[in-house]
Amino acid sequence: MGVEPENTLRSFIAAQHAGLDLIELDLHLSKDGALVVMHDADVDRTTDGSGPIAEKTLAELRALDAGHGERVPVFEEVLDAVRAPLQAEIKDTAAARALAEVMLRRDLVGRVEVSSFHDEAIAEITRLVPGVRTALIASRYDVDVVDRAVEAGAATVCLNIRRLTLEVVEHARKADLRIIGWVVNTQDHLRLVRALELDGATTDYPQIKRTGRFTA
Repeated sequence: MGVEPENTLRSFIAAQHAGLDLIELDLHLSKDGALVVMHDADVDRTTDGSGPIAEKTLAELRALDAGHGERVPVFEEVLDAVRAPLQAEIKDTAAARALAEVMLRRDLVGRVEVSSFHDEAIAEITRLVPGVRTALIASRYDVDVVDRAVEAGAATVCLNIRRLTLEVVEHARKADLRIIGWVVNTQDHLRLVRALELDGATTDYPQIKRTGRFTA
């Protein structure tokens, strides 16, 4: 988030208080298999530590400062702290399997949408969790992103707003896919979201909710 330390409980609570429709978070597996919430594959940028998440135990990750004294949260901690619907981004099929276990155990199909840049991760969570809502994310893409999403079983495409074209939007509509634009932090991008009649947008700034429907 642009106003609080990203991927912390503090940021998720702020997003919930801002009244956003959906809160996005990123999941990685710790060395001992815990689902932890952080964007990057390593801890260098957002904590006072260094090194890959996958090489640290949950206890080691929890000892880090993620900003303003915040700890690196685990996924289930976020589930307990916020009531808003969540979009959980996974990085690989191992994370998909770990997330599937939590979703099935806690009956989260109606509350958690799963997204990923990786087609195989979307396909895996779709296989493991019947009825799960999924979204394929893409930064650099062409109209083929629509075919990839359909093949993986995704219902939504989350697309870099800077590369989005009317051709891609029309192709997605023909495939009955929802379209989310990211990252929408400026009025110019907000106007594009509206002009293309997208289903929503992702933003780093909850206050932009005053002018549209967004996730953060």
